[in-house]
Amino acid sequence: MNEGPVHSTTIPVRWSDFDRYGHLNNNSYIEIAQEARVKFAQDEFVARGYDMPTVFVRRISADFLRPIMPDTTEAEVRTQVVRVGNTSFDTRQEVLDHNANICAVIEVVNISVDVKTSRPKSITAHELKILTK
Repeated sequence: MNEGPVHSTTIPVRWSDFDRYGHLNNNSYIEIAQEARVKFAQDEFVARGYDMPTVFVRRISADFLRPIMPDTTEAEVRTQVVRVGNTSFDTRQEVLDHNANICAVIEVVNISVDVKTSRPKSITAHELKILTK
């Protein structure tokens, strides 16, 4: 990750996140990444006195590099904004196990949305400032 500042957080993994082979289930990586994006918004927007931006996921891709095993009780997730457009921004997230191995890379296209119409809306000036810092 080298485009801009990285937001790092840890997300607990639950025993139910693991499949019968003892690996973190593929869907759990997506859920963990979502929780980390919410934490990013809370830390970067809400903690600064701004409303939580309303975004819908337009596209998500996951590259599973290695399994997270049950000896990992919380995953570190590094979230980075890698592109900002007029109504959307892209994030790249690395999900790491307890040994700091990158186990998955999650890339998301997030669309800024007007909650009343469910239609895309322009990213505001203060949102742009936070997303491009």
